[in-house]
Amino acid sequence: MRPRFLLHIRLTAATALVMLAAGCAVGPDYQRPASVDVSSFKEAEGWVPALPADALERGPWWLLFGDPLLDQLQSRVEVSNQNVAVAVAAYAQARALVREQQAALFPTVTLNGGASRSKSSSSSTSATGFGGRIGNSYQLSIGGSWEPDVWGRLGRAVEGASAGAQASAADLASATLSARGLLAVNYFSLRQTDAQKALLATTSAGYQRTLEITQNRYTAGIAAKTDVLQAQTQLATAKAEDAGLARTRAQLEHAIAVLVGEAPGNFSIAPLAYAEWKPVVPEVPAGVPSTLLQRRPDIAAAERRVAAANEQIGIVKSAYFPSLSLNASYGVGASAVASLFNASSSAWSLGLSAAQVLFNAGATGARVEGAQASHEQAVARYRQTVLAAFADVEDQLAATRVLLAQQDLRREASQAADQVEQQVLNRYRSGQVSFTDVITAQATALTARRALVQAAADRQTTAVALIQSLGGGWHAGDPATAPK
Repeated sequence: MRPRFLLHIRLTAATALVMLAAGCAVGPDYQRPASVDVSSFKEAEGWVPALPADALERGPWWLLFGDPLLDQLQSRVEVSNQNVAVAVAAYAQARALVREQQAALFPTVTLNGGASRSKSSSSSTSATGFGGRIGNSYQLSIGGSWEPDVWGRLGRAVEGASAGAQASAADLASATLSARGLLAVNYFSLRQTDAQKALLATTSAGYQRTLEITQNRYTAGIAAKTDVLQAQTQLATAKAEDAGLARTRAQLEHAIAVLVGEAPGNFSIAPLAYAEWKPVVPEVPAGVPSTLLQRRPDIAAAERRVAAANEQIGIVKSAYFPSLSLNASYGVGASAVASLFNASSSAWSLGLSAAQVLFNAGATGARVEGAQASHEQAVARYRQTVLAAFADVEDQLAATRVLLAQQDLRREASQAADQVEQQVLNRYRSGQVSFTDVITAQATALTARRALVQAAADRQTTAVALIQSLGGGWHAGDPATAPK
């Protein structure tokens, strides 16, 4: 009996192989959607990028700013930030789905066993209900089933899941890049606030001296009481602005604590003196627009979702064709466990089945149309993501160029305002000008100084934004983020 069983297995397997050879995957082959063709960034004209052009690939991009404390904080983002942890879990889930879909390509083998105890009654004892024969029965069987992927449905499911996992990997990179960029921006804003507070402290000390001079002049009968009141108002205003900056600094410190996964009550950053604040603004290579399609994780994620939507079309189209399955089983039975494997009675089965939907009121066609529409949506989202990415880079390139020129002008204005302030104060001491002129000159000088600090900080945050818009050194297909 066993040779006949093996013969049937060979014949059925041969039949399945012939069907597999004749089969083909249904549905469209994937092609990356066409996007806008841009040869160069318009806002990069006249702007000389840093050399070498692989600066972002030599290590973590935040190292370019040369701030050891920022480096320490960035090392905690990937470990403690909960938004990144969500993306990590989503990526792990997507990888598990890939393995689940791959498992469907292989046969499923099951082992079944059972035991029963029964009683049979003879005709002589059935009337009274007593007597009869009681017996035990034991069964053991092994079976297997396999669905040949004749129409490519299972293969497309695997490809779709793989594309989804790659999209999740890009989402993880995007979430990490976003968290790191936000941390850098908040940190630089905090340091700018420290510089502004130190500047206000120095200015307030100057205002205090001016108030003392004015009071002395008022005591001597040279100045009016209004001069003293104006000096007091100016000093109080500067102190009030310093208090407002203290609030801003506290909020930025709390935001940084959340980004590194720390309770704000347990986290603090020591203030920095104005002389210690030396903002570094790295030159960021913009590259060519074509590399943006590989460097931006959000673009990579959108493109991978187009691929997944394309595979879904083939999956639903396979419903037009019959589904095939190969089933086989072999089992033995006995009245005692000890003789189960020596039993002379056995049973086996082997079969190939096919099922075809003949009528479902157009449900399959509707699913195909829905999958095609979903694919068109994914294509449109991909193209929109590409356009937004190009605009983002152009914006940051323009801001980088303008802020550089603006900082030079701010520095020139601040130096001139400092000289005017000193000259007007000297003239006031000699009685040549009114105190209103002093107030105006001092206010102008303070505004110019603060604008210069703001310009330097803006250049730093714009550099971070440009790095983010260029993908932060991430590349699609990076082995570190590819599904495993």
